[in-house]
Amino acid sequence: MDTTYLTQDKYDELLHELEQLKTAGRHEVAERLKHAKELGDLSENSEYQEAREQQSRLEQKINQLEDLMRNASIIKKSSGNNIVKIGSKIAAERNGEAVSYVIVGSQDADPAQGKISNESPIGRNLLGLAVGDSVSVSTPKGETTIKILRIE
Repeated sequence: MDTTYLTQDKYDELLHELEQLKTAGRHEVAERLKHAKELGDLSENSEYQEAREQQSRLEQKINQLEDLMRNASIIKKSSGNNIVKIGSKIAAERNGEAVSYVIVGSQDADPAQGKISNESPIGRNLLGLAVGDSVSVSTPKGETTIKILRIE
């Protein structure tokens, strides 16, 4: 599995969710299974089947989060401001308009907040560039030109 880049806040949020699923989530499913077993014949017991499916989904989500956490890399604040990298905050000009972006991992991406994924067309093309560099990016909305004005 590839490295997943996360901010410390997102990592903490996912860690909390994982702990909730492992404790309260598993306890809730165990209670549902216990109750369903008490209803009798398991082969025709829809409550039991539904509880087993819920248990399967829960374990799948737990495994998914554990894999993600195992392969997570926490984004550190950028110390050198000369090259765009994951964690960089940049001020730029996009087709003549001032914009600012923070390059984050895909789990933290929130374009409305200016947080763009390192895997997005714009994020991927900005990585490795320096102040003054321009890049033309093909996006779903068409071709766009971005010039880096400042890197923080």
